[in-house]
Amino acid sequence: MANKQKFPFLLGSKWTAKQKTWGWRHFQVINRRNQGKWVFAEMMSSCDSQTRFWINAKQLKDQNLWEAGWKTMAQINQPEDDDIVIYD
Repeated sequence: MANKQKFPFLLGSKWTAKQKTWGWRHFQVINRRNQGKWVFAEMMSSCDSQTRFWINAKQLKDQNLWEAGWKTMAQINQPEDDDIVIYD
């Protein structure tokens, strides 16, 4: 039986960096590389195809760094549901 592929939907996925990364926030995964137990994603800026870098795909799961999909600044700065406290 073959091993289950880690990050099967990585290629082509879109991501928003919580902080500017190489001057940009919106990226797409254009390549993937498996190295032993690690999976790496080549990220390309959606605004500048010359801006590319490799990242350990596991970092994309860190919600302090990345958010799945392309988000607007308003969406990035919106508090998470569990951050909202209502006082009576």
